[in-house]
Amino acid sequence: MDNPGRASILRRMNTRSDLLIVGGGLNGPTLALAAAKAGLSSTVIDARPEGTRRSDNFDGRSYALALASVRMLNALGLWDGLKANAQPMTEIKVSDGRAGDAEVFLGLHFNSAEIEEGPMGHMLEDRYLRRALLEAIAAEPLVTHLAGETVVDQTISATAASVTLASGGVLDGQMIVGADGRQTGTGQRAGIRRTAWDYNQTALVCAIAHEKPHGGVAHQLFMPAGPLAILPLTGNRSSIVWSEKRGLAEEINALPEDDYLTVLRPRFGDFLGEISLAGERFTYPLGLTLANRFIGDRLALVGDAAHGMHPIAGQGLNAGLRDVAALAHVIGHAVRRGEDFASPFVLDRYEQWRRFDTATLLTATDAFNRLFSNDNPILRAGRDLGMAAINAIPGARRTFIREAAGLNGDLPDLMAG
Repeated sequence: MDNPGRASILRRMNTRSDLLIVGGGLNGPTLALAAAKAGLSSTVIDARPEGTRRSDNFDGRSYALALASVRMLNALGLWDGLKANAQPMTEIKVSDGRAGDAEVFLGLHFNSAEIEEGPMGHMLEDRYLRRALLEAIAAEPLVTHLAGETVVDQTISATAASVTLASGGVLDGQMIVGADGRQTGTGQRAGIRRTAWDYNQTALVCAIAHEKPHGGVAHQLFMPAGPLAILPLTGNRSSIVWSEKRGLAEEINALPEDDYLTVLRPRFGDFLGEISLAGERFTYPLGLTLANRFIGDRLALVGDAAHGMHPIAGQGLNAGLRDVAALAHVIGHAVRRGEDFASPFVLDRYEQWRRFDTATLLTATDAFNRLFSNDNPILRAGRDLGMAAINAIPGARRTFIREAAGLNGDLPDLMAG
């Protein structure tokens, strides 16, 4: 203990991994599993305690997984254990609704029967997906999971990368991946700037139980204040993502349960009969954010660390999983060719692949939100005619269905089916 260098030696942990993944939500563990398929080791640094991640309580959060995302989970060996708790989405109805118009259909109707691959996607509760990922990385020898740890510094050299933990430990690896959300410390420490703006909207998120079966139909209603999504869960339950102006949304969320439902009912309509809350209520502010770069020296960003979009099309998690699949594809192929998978030449392939697609998706969701989040009668007539025209053309409908399923474009290996 009299040796002054001994403390620093002890702080450098024995864990050395190919990938140092900062963020233990959904994208980080998924990337670790995908990298393991290419023979690469990962350390997942998770700020939250593992017990919190493993909670079996239903808190109302759910995800609309596109068919391409389901394919990826299947390729990673997860889907067989998840599908019993997943609700197929066989139809999507999009309508330019007002309060009380939930059962009136004046817009787009997408039916999975129009494509050969099956349901466009599945709804899956957060608790099932998180637990499956935790169990999978615990069982994978190439993955180390550090729960309750945060990164405070990162260092890059010509041939390696390292991160310093708040606890004092130092981890070594070949590259760093930021999967740490919109306020990504990984991106900030790398000097990556972001383009962002606020919508002055807040999403109210909850799950409801209802009297009548939903039939696997997802509804997207465009209201003047913002969209309302009604997404089918297993049983007679649905997930609600309801956008309102920020001030009003905060007032609504603060209401007692009965009053909250009183505000929701006229927007929701009575097409599913009586409704009640089935879980906790959440809110989150809505905005658009895009990292000016998805990569740095021996570093890449995925998911919300790279981009954040309006939930209008339910593509947030799907876009993140597509990042993960693309990054795994690029580095996996580089390993097979004997390349340094963290070199700028390799990581540039990932950025070129994902940044254009993501910017296009963000632009589309932003335009849809601005076009539909108003009650201008001229715009309303124009958008209704536009939706009717698309709905009347089978080829256009099929294109939109395949887009919703995540099947368009150049698919990474894990999503190719």
